[in-house]
Amino acid sequence: MSNQLNDQTNKNLGTADGDAVTDQPGVGGAKTDQQWREELTPAEFDVLRRSGTERPFTGEYWDSHTAGVYKCRACGAELFTSGEKFDSSCGWPSFWAPLAEGNVRYIHDRSMGMDRVEVRCANCDSHLGHVFEGEGLDNPTDQRFCINSVSLTLVPAS
Repeated sequence: MSNQLNDQTNKNLGTADGDAVTDQPGVGGAKTDQQWREELTPAEFDVLRRSGTERPFTGEYWDSHTAGVYKCRACGAELFTSGEKFDSSCGWPSFWAPLAEGNVRYIHDRSMGMDRVEVRCANCDSHLGHVFEGEGLDNPTDQRFCINSVSLTLVPAS
């Protein structure tokens, strides 16, 4: 993880060492799991609230080229635009940057024997996916925000 992303991860977490903070006070509204279950489909709940992952090449937006804004499926916050979306051939929608840095937050994720950075909605604390960098990608940031389609709703440009 680069120093830039590492610094942003620690800043968003408010910790010195980047340990995961999963129940940030004041984030996510004060909804209970039951309330989320009533609002979301089982697949949405698994990914957004339990940090699950949809299978690659199966999501609604992995190969979409529709112009528009991608919003958090849980709360409607604007997260990404089609202008930053690119084809990374990974099977999930990929973006080289969020719409605005304050719209997402980062968590150092050491689960599943990996060292990576989880991306969450800054408004409702829903899991979106992960960000990777230093892959030699041909984009302005050399970052790949690998986001689950089920975490997003695309609002097409008018």
